Amino acid sequence: MEKSVFYHAGCPVCLSAEHDIINLVGASNVDVVHLGQDKSKIAQAEHAGVKSVPALVTPNGHVLHINYGASMADVKG
Repeated sequence: MEKSVFYHAGCPVCLSAEHDIINLVGASNVDVVHLGQDKSKIAQAEHAGVKSVPALVTPNGHVLHINYGASMADVKG
């Protein structure tokens, strides 16, 4: 099975969602990308359809925007 990708920016909302996602799907089934620490992945997230973080991109390409922590414009800073 291909992994999901969880994008976040390190805010409290994002960190809480990260813990919940890992508990739900298991750490081995999700790649976590902290866009605040790895800005080189911002274009990849936007290409996948991420409009705000936290967001989970499923293996079939669906983007699940979870709660609301920051827009991609905020992440780009």
